[in-house]
Amino acid sequence: MTIVNEQVWAKLREVRDPEFGHSIVERELVDGVDIEGAVVRVRYHLTVPFCPLPFALHIGREIRRLVSEVPGVERVEVVVNEHLQTEEINAELAS
Repeated sequence: MTIVNEQVWAKLREVRDPEFGHSIVERELVDGVDIEGAVVRVRYHLTVPFCPLPFALHIGREIRRLVSEVPGVERVEVVVNEHLQTEEINAELAS
């Protein structure tokens, strides 16, 4: 089954910034989406590089949960960019 880019972006529009309540797409926090076979990689950043860790993880987990609902997606890799705790966040999101 081919993963449709538009379906992935539709799911990303459902992810809300918990602090402001707006879509991460509307807030332009998604840096990129790559689809390779059944794997989707989503790169994102936060409104500020010192955004609280719970917010950063919540957004990353919501990205994974919602994008996983797209037909044909077997794995979602979520990567945060430009945060003071980038390594810690990405390690947590990878587990």
